[in-house]
Amino acid sequence: MRAEGGSPHEWLDDDAGPVVRPYTLTGGRVRSAVDGFDLVAYVVAERDADPAAHRDLHPEHRKLVALAARPVPVAELAADLDLAVGVVRVLLGDLVDRGLVTVHQPPANPYLPDNDILKAVVSGLRAL
Repeated sequence: MRAEGGSPHEWLDDDAGPVVRPYTLTGGRVRSAVDGFDLVAYVVAERDADPAAHRDLHPEHRKLVALAARPVPVAELAADLDLAVGVVRVLLGDLVDRGLVTVHQPPANPYLPDNDILKAVVSGLRAL
């Protein structure tokens, strides 16, 4: 059965373009070679970053370097590329390994509220 526009799949229209599964972009990897990146970690391209020198990079790698010309959080990169955050993390790990970008993790919060305080807040909210 063909959908309007002649596509052999009902769920794919002509405007969608070629469909590439996310795992093909990462070579089947689900974890980055570098430790996981926080969603709010900022990515910045190195000043002398030249993705053209690395011929084996995917277009998504190159786009990440271009988007990181200014500091940008990991979550925003995923949204801009319309890719899952896990895929973007793996691609960023590739770029960090090659020295094309740096990732600045947010500082760890040394203070965590006491469980009794959290329970009191939840009880107060339920009472409303």
